[in-house]
This record gives sequence, structure tokens and C-alpha cells, in this order.
Amino acid sequence: MRLRRWADDDVEAFYDIYSRWEVMRHLGAHPRRVVADREEALARLARMRGREDGPRGYWAIEEDGVPVGTVLLLPLDASDEVEIGWHLHPGHQGKGLATRAARELLSRTGGRVLALTDQDNLASQAVAVRLGMTDEGLTDRWYGITARQYAITLG
Repeated sequence: MRLRRWADDDVEAFYDIYSRWEVMRHLGAHPRRVVADREEALARLARMRGREDGPRGYWAIEEDGVPVGTVLLLPLDASDEVEIGWHLHPGHQGKGLATRAARELLSRTGGRVLALTDQDNLASQAVAVRLGMTDEGLTDRWYGITARQYAITLG
């Protein structure tokens, strides 16, 4: 497994991940929806690349030379805190990739970092716990949704 930035050449892999409801049902504000086509996938890739800043931004999780997911580190609006998140193709879940990728990205940053999960996303909550994050309970503060918030403060 390695982390690298997403590129336009990754559009097929990106589309394969984000066109799946199993992935998108847990991501972002409502209403949630899948990526509709390759054109939308390219537009999303361009927006993601526009948020790159040091360790912050979106990173492709690559396995055997192919992107199979994303790990992200992004500033949260009107806050000094940042969010870490992970998304994996369903065929690559349950292998520890999200934990390894998130741990690697956390090693590149400091300060208070949050992970926000849907209340029923037990797999992502387990990743947060494996990362040593503390469950701070439910919050309505972010994205207009009720999420379970995990936090860690890094030296």
C-alpha cells in the first residue's frame, strides 16, 4: 500500500469507487448520491487536486499499482481543526488499508484531528478507534448531519 495524489489518469478507478452506493451512502451532506459518469468523476478529481496543501488534501490509496480508495486530511470550516477520512472500494475493505493509510497521513500532521462518521458506519468507527482516537459522541456541528465525532491531538 502507498499513498499518492490522485491524477486525471485515475478517472476509471475513481469512477469505479465513487459510482458505488456502498461507498457514497456514508459521504458528506445530504442528499447523497453516486458519481454519475466519468465526466463528473474528472470534475471531482480537479476539485480535489485544488485542495492540496502539504499533507492536506486527498490522497489515493494505491494497492498493486491501482487506486482502491482515498484518505483525506482537510480543514474544517471556521475551525483550527482538521478532518481525517477514508473511503475504500468495497472489494478492498476489511484488509486494514484504511487504518494503515490514515495512520500514515496522521504521521505527517499535528494538532487536533477529527474523524466524523455516520452513526451506523461501524467499520469507520472501528478504524478511528484503531487509530487511537477518542469517541466524543454525536454532534450536529458539521455538514448539516448528525455524526459520531472522534478526535486525537497530535504533538
